[in-house]
Amino acid sequence: MWDLSRRQWLVLVAAWLGWGFDVFDALLFSYVAPNCVPTLLGLTIGSPEAKTATLYWTGLLSSLLLVGWAVGGVLFGVVCDRIGRTRTLMLTMTMYALGTAACAFAPNIWMLMLFRAIASLGIGGEWAAGAAMVAEVMPPHRRATMGALLYTASPLGLFLATFVNFQVAGVWLADQPEVSWRYVFVFGLIPAAITIFIRRFVKEPERWLHASSQAPHVRLSELFAPAYRRITVIAALLATVALITWWGCNAFIATIVTGWAQTAAQAQQLTQSATLALVEAWKFRATFCFNLGGLLGALLTLPFALWLGRRAMFAIFFAGSTLTIFVMFGIDWPAETRLYLYFFNGLFVFGVCGAFTYYLPELFPTRLRASGAGFSFNIGRVLAAAGPFTVGVVAAKGYATQALLLVGLIPLAGLLLLPFATETRGRDLQDA
Repeated sequence: MWDLSRRQWLVLVAAWLGWGFDVFDALLFSYVAPNCVPTLLGLTIGSPEAKTATLYWTGLLSSLLLVGWAVGGVLFGVVCDRIGRTRTLMLTMTMYALGTAACAFAPNIWMLMLFRAIASLGIGGEWAAGAAMVAEVMPPHRRATMGALLYTASPLGLFLATFVNFQVAGVWLADQPEVSWRYVFVFGLIPAAITIFIRRFVKEPERWLHASSQAPHVRLSELFAPAYRRITVIAALLATVALITWWGCNAFIATIVTGWAQTAAQAQQLTQSATLALVEAWKFRATFCFNLGGLLGALLTLPFALWLGRRAMFAIFFAGSTLTIFVMFGIDWPAETRLYLYFFNGLFVFGVCGAFTYYLPELFPTRLRASGAGFSFNIGRVLAAAGPFTVGVVAAKGYATQALLLVGLIPLAGLLLLPFATETRGRDLQDA
């Protein structure tokens, strides 16, 4: 790993920061939803009406984010192949930073939806630019390793989101839940400053410069030409399976854990301030465990992918996802035990997403790389959007556990797709 040049390290750092803050901005709403939604709807935080509304609107807004993410991913994938990796990275980071920060000033739930939609376009577009850029500047023997390392920014972005929410809502403004969520959203502006670093130090990959000068502008329809049709469809379906599972689990951690904490607080007859403190502490513990598991899982995809191949690696992680979901929600564990079981849930559900960072760029030639990877990883979010919405609707009717058990069936579909997936172990990137 230490044989990389300074330029290669700069590219990795830029893409790593872009992806980490991408996830940071994307998930801030999930943390603040129990306070944000009731406030904008004029409901009392912690009331039964607020809990029901939060479950419903968390599902709806998470689904809206995924649709915007998909549109941005496909749109900016094509833009990236046309104007370059670096410029696209800067453009998308600025868009999601401004969109997220604007949420702090939302006067009602509808304006919040609009600002989230703007942010989601940038959030979706950033991934393809970063993944393509890393794949194209790394030496072949380091490409998968650096791709896996790139994805570690995702759980670390969630660690940062967890910390910011806990520090603001659980410490600084613990007694002001009606306004604390607005200050949390303001932190979403941080990524805009990173673009200054990218503009100054990160140049376009020579591989892309050469390919773009030798061929006409890419068209999205090329992904469905006979040479790439099956590759594109299977890659998109594999990503869809992973994304539905991830969002079905992760989007509701804060909301479900809030319910567990409030039930525990009632049993212990805690005061309102003590209940709020317990809620934030449990949310922090559960999300920390999920993110830590995801960080380790993303790194573990690498040895499995290198030793056993990409298809075998996906099989292990999809099977593990189903197993951990059923163990976690199918057995009547004490609520505090489930907080720690989120580690194993994250290990597989979150970890498997790290493989797409290096797998998808390996499937397409340079001139189609961002378009192909961006389309495959993001178009599935349109279908994945049904996951949080369905879980939210079912959970709002009092069947949260049953809804999550249904999510556990989704990875089994991934196992059925694997015989048709392209194995890329040992292959170099295609330039034509």
